[in-house]
Amino acid sequence: MDNLDPWYAPVWFMPATFRQYSWENPVFLWLLLAIPFLFVGRWLIRFFTNQKLAVALVKSDLKRSPLTLIRFIPELLLMVMLGLIVIALARPQKSNEKVEQYTEGIDIMLAMDISQSMQLEDFNPNRLEAAKEVARNFIKGRKQDRIGIVVFSGDAFSLAPLTTDYDLLNSYINEMGFDMIENRGTAIGSALSVVINRMRESESKSKVCILLSDGESNAGNIDPITAAELASAYGITIYTIIVGKEGLVPFGKDFFGRPQMVENEIDESSMRKIAEIGRGEFFRAEDDEALKTVFAKIDQYEKAEIKESRYKDTSDYYFIYLRWAILLFVVWLLLKSTFISNVLQD
Repeated sequence: MDNLDPWYAPVWFMPATFRQYSWENPVFLWLLLAIPFLFVGRWLIRFFTNQKLAVALVKSDLKRSPLTLIRFIPELLLMVMLGLIVIALARPQKSNEKVEQYTEGIDIMLAMDISQSMQLEDFNPNRLEAAKEVARNFIKGRKQDRIGIVVFSGDAFSLAPLTTDYDLLNSYINEMGFDMIENRGTAIGSALSVVINRMRESESKSKVCILLSDGESNAGNIDPITAAELASAYGITIYTIIVGKEGLVPFGKDFFGRPQMVENEIDESSMRKIAEIGRGEFFRAEDDEALKTVFAKIDQYEKAEIKESRYKDTSDYYFIYLRWAILLFVVWLLLKSTFISNVLQD
């Protein structure tokens, strides 16, 4: 309200100004249509009821002058004044609505297998690169969630702590490779232990682990089922994803450029059990599209509730038109005084 134009500024009567208004009592605006009819009726009543005297005048004495229209000024002022009062009663307003959205983020740990079997090429170009790509897209779709990364092979370690710095997470994913861990094998229990260690002090209402692997747990000192039970005790929801096909899958090319096939085994039962204990869900992805679909489902499952606050700042402008109405009423009273009224009529 501090930057308003003065009440006597012409801008208050511009069509653009009226288009910006909302009206508290719009029903009063219908009265604007009645005002002209009111005054026309008043003039007709005067015309037929006023006393008329027969006066004989020479035609040369009858003259028309624009000054005779001056006698209508008081009536016009009164009509405009009533119109302004009607506008004031309709309460013109301008509202500035502000919407603030906020959410309590979810803590999510991605536990990703980087064992040698992730080099198999039943995904394009291989299992690990396909997993890295969907992980990037998953991170891109999150808002306000803290995400961390654990990598595992024959051992496991935390690659990235829980953070909302998604650019940093992407840089870690880009650097992810098979040579990060020397020990061979697949230590799923160790991976879950590192996840628990990272998330046990989290105060988030929702804690999620997405465990992605392509084989059976054959390394590490911690049983995967025991680790899953411990994770569940800390309130961590576990989604497990097995990537790859069972049986013969392509890996590299022979001397003639033909794909070489190697045998691949998958321990689906353990991954199902881990997801069941962790109150999550088990998924099986045998190609790139299936893996993308799995991550899209998890993305929909684990959405933080978005809360919304609305602030509505409403400003009234009826007082501007009321001031104009009062001013015109004073002028009307002045014009209706005996002396001025006679001047206007003569």
